[in-house]
Amino acid sequence: MNMKKVSIIIPIYNASAFIRETIESVLQQSIKDIELILVDDGSTDHSYQICQEFVTDNIKLFHQENSGVSVARNFGLSKAEGEYIFFMDADDTLDTFFIESSYLRAKKENSDILVIGEYFKRRFPDVMCLPTCAMFIRHKFLKKYPDIRFPIGIQPCEDGLFSHQLLALTLHKVGFNPKGIYHYRKHPNQNHIIINKNIEKVLSQIPLWFKILEDFYSKNNLFENKALHLALFLEHEPFEFRYLGMPLDNEQKKILFRLIKDFMHKNVFPFLSKKDMKKLSIPFVRFLQSEDNTEFDIWHRKRVLKGKILRNLIKFIPIKKMRKDLREKIQKHYMV
Repeated sequence: MNMKKVSIIIPIYNASAFIRETIESVLQQSIKDIELILVDDGSTDHSYQICQEFVTDNIKLFHQENSGVSVARNFGLSKAEGEYIFFMDADDTLDTFFIESSYLRAKKENSDILVIGEYFKRRFPDVMCLPTCAMFIRHKFLKKYPDIRFPIGIQPCEDGLFSHQLLALTLHKVGFNPKGIYHYRKHPNQNHIIINKNIEKVLSQIPLWFKILEDFYSKNNLFENKALHLALFLEHEPFEFRYLGMPLDNEQKKILFRLIKDFMHKNVFPFLSKKDMKKLSIPFVRFLQSEDNTEFDIWHRKRVLKGKILRNLIKFIPIKKMRKDLREKIQKHYMV
């Protein structure tokens, strides 16, 4: 049997409202030499029954007791036979040429990882992690590192930790498909919305994130060469997404503040050059320089207020493009 060009892996949990449309978007792909691996993670609705309608030689359906998205993705990967791997969410859809355009670009550029989407291309080379929808991964590359898989029992950040490690190992074999269009569906029951409401659970997992990172960087002897890559991850995930992005109380901020600073001082600062420090955001540098979270929070509130005032003032600029450019600069600089 010939190897399929692409294996698309979809973990499914109570997605009966969306899964039919998701599967159909895969079946409508312009490239046909693909396989679809559906992993039902103990759904309690009719997701499994809907998936059964689509089973063929090229569409495999598996069921497992509810074990989480990481276990489902890892299991799907163990069953994959494609040359390239793409992980898709059960509530999203693909543009008709998404897989074909990604496959052709990956082959042309000999990519271990193909980065999909204009937004992520613009951010390179300072990209520290990627969502699953932006990664098209060579199967042989994943087999080369069998210990790098989605971390079990961790959510959110399971995809961030997975992609961060892979990017650290293959930054010289990264390709791009800026024209790949992935249709991300927003709805009230999305995992990240539910998870971010459970602040204590997220905070309790962050030390586990750091343990995974420390073990990975130690095993692969990467602290010195990839210090900036690691620092950018800490800036993005625990600082921006959690410290700034979640409604933490003062005690929770105090705990997270100390966790991030301790990890940085132990594992990153000894190897981070002054040139690398300049690539970190102003708020994150100020955060790392602050004596405690209260000092930083006072500074940050003033900064955000200034950004909001500037954003309101640009409404009076008559040229639309100028307004847009300034708005983007203010948003990036002041995080408002």
